Amino acid sequence: MKRPGRRQCLHWALGLASGAALASGAASAGALATRGLVWRERALLGFGTTLWLRAGHADGEHVDQALDEAVALLRHIEQQMSLFDPNSALQRLNHDGVLAHPDPDLVAVLQLAHQVSARSGGAFDVTVQPLWAAWRRAQAEGRKPTPAELHAARALVNWRAVAVSASELRLGRPGMALTLNGIAQGYAAERTRALLRARGIHAALLDTGEWAPIGQAPDGQPWRLGLANPRDSAQVLARLQADGRGVAVSSDAELRFGPDPADDRDHHILDPHTGHSPPYLSAVVVAARSTTLADALTKVLFMGTASQALALARGWGVDVVVVDKAGRLQASAGWG
Repeated sequence: MKRPGRRQCLHWALGLASGAALASGAASAGALATRGLVWRERALLGFGTTLWLRAGHADGEHVDQALDEAVALLRHIEQQMSLFDPNSALQRLNHDGVLAHPDPDLVAVLQLAHQVSARSGGAFDVTVQPLWAAWRRAQAEGRKPTPAELHAARALVNWRAVAVSASELRLGRPGMALTLNGIAQGYAAERTRALLRARGIHAALLDTGEWAPIGQAPDGQPWRLGLANPRDSAQVLARLQADGRGVAVSSDAELRFGPDPADDRDHHILDPHTGHSPPYLSAVVVAARSTTLADALTKVLFMGTASQALALARGWGVDVVVVDKAGRLQASAGWG
């Protein structure tokens, strides 16, 4: 099942002329650094969407080999964390309630998820999968879940009930299930970027559903991303200049549960405390040194108003762009 919408909301915007620029600046040194590089690309399906890697190096054979290794790493991470693969380690954990000898990547993601859950007061919670399933079942029947259905699903949502260790993962009660859709793609981008850097790649842009830049774009300028209007993907609200940090986005346009595509009230981002979608924002973009953290924080910041998101971003030491339901855009100071 392909997850719609993510690439429509944030995309590579080299040469983009429309939309407000939130960062600018010449990069003549970058132009010198990227001159003479051989650029290669990889596109593949993973995590229910399209993944895209582009990297440059003076040696074409070297960059090809590095990208091949990056693809293999992405496949490995997907095998651990994907809900779209019925044989993934995550799906086995959800089915059995326990997973012995988990892969270190899966342990690392769950440990970070615990940290974000604790600090956010449970605004981020990987155990929300039963809530998502309740909405999906009701959608298939042309209705919304009943209060009783949401109450039963919420009783299974509790990040504290997930035991995480290097030797075993265990869910605290029958019926619990995890989703890593809110953090795994950021982790994949971060791990892949680290691999490419270790292979001597100094210019690349990685799109795993979240974005991880390295160095400069082929034109010697900083990589630029275009933020599309969640209501109209053809309209670019802003150009975001990547400064080396990871960039993640969440949008209410990705998956909606209601029969009316224009109805943005019920969508895939669910508040673990209420079982409903947060009512204030349409899109949240976070820039952080850790793409994994940026991915998780897009959900934390989505839970409140625009002003609350800006305040939370300061507390976490990250930058944010928010678009509210009326289409108004606000950005923290670090974007420009």
